[in-house]
Amino acid sequence: MVFLVMLVIAIGVVVLVMRAAASQGGNGNGGGGLRRPRPPRGPRPPQRSVGPDDDPDFLRELDRRSRRDDGSAPA
Repeated sequence: MVFLVMLVIAIGVVVLVMRAAASQGGNGNGGGGLRRPRPPRGPRPPQRSVGPDDDPDFLRELDRRSRRDDGSAPA
């Protein structure tokens, strides 16, 4: 019976030590010596890219190139 009580106490101590080590390592105070500092974040890339067939500037330029100087469409 004493062995069982000692086992439960030991497990509780291990859990508390693990939680304390995890909380110290997450705030950058040197608790987790294996962690490297994060590089600073730069500007984010655009979330959604626009294909050429959806880009109004591209379509306008394509239309301008396909027309001749006299305004008629190519044959």
